[in-house]
Amino acid sequence: MRLTVDPIGCRAHGLCADLLPERIRLDEWGYPIMASGPVPAELVAEARRAAAACPVLALRLRPS
Repeated sequence: MRLTVDPIGCRAHGLCADLLPERIRLDEWGYPIMASGPVPAELVAEARRAAAACPVLALRLRPS
């Protein structure tokens, strides 16, 4: 699975980085920067929660 973010839809709430700091950090304006590569199997459940919690649904977990 791979995390992606819609840069146009994202509103920099930062919730994704709070829920999944192992894979997401925020830039100086609060927009997410994703770790490269697929999400490790042990983090898929947390990645799903982060994607579901995005207030504007800009974070997506997709098959790689």
